[in-house]
Amino acid sequence: MAMDASSSRDSTTISQINVTPLVDVMLVLLVIFMVTAPIIQQGVQVNLPQAKTGAITGSDDLLVVSIAKTGKIYLNDNVMTLDELGTKLRAIRKNQADRQVYVRADQDVLYGTVMKTIAELKQAGIDRVGMVTRPTSEDG
Repeated sequence: MAMDASSSRDSTTISQINVTPLVDVMLVLLVIFMVTAPIIQQGVQVNLPQAKTGAITGSDDLLVVSIAKTGKIYLNDNVMTLDELGTKLRAIRKNQADRQVYVRADQDVLYGTVMKTIAELKQAGIDRVGMVTRPTSEDG
C-alpha cells in the first residue's frame, strides 16, 4: 500500500510567530540586569559641596573616608566608628607611611562631625588629607 507523500501532507502554512525564543532571551536579559544593577551602584551617596578644584589624580587604590548625611562614617564603603577608623588607618600607615586619604562629606553634615573625623585621621598619623568636592557648574 503505497501512499503519496504529497497527498497526506497538509498544504496550509502556519503564519504565526513563535514567541518562545523571544521570551527566553528577554528573561535572560532581565536576570542579567537584575544581577548587575546593584554592582553598578557602588559607593556611599553623599551630596558634595561645590568648589572650583581640579580632578583627583592618584593611584587606583585610593583611601576615601565618606561621611553620609546621617553622620555614618565609611572607609571605602565599609561602615565604621571613629575609633575603628583610627585603628584601621594606623594599621594602613604602618605598611604605607605616605598614604593620602580623601574625605567626602555631605554638605549637610555638621561641621563638628567632619572636624572630629579629620582629627582622628591626624591622630592616626595621616598627614596628607584631601577634601573631595564636586565641580561648580558654569551657571553659578
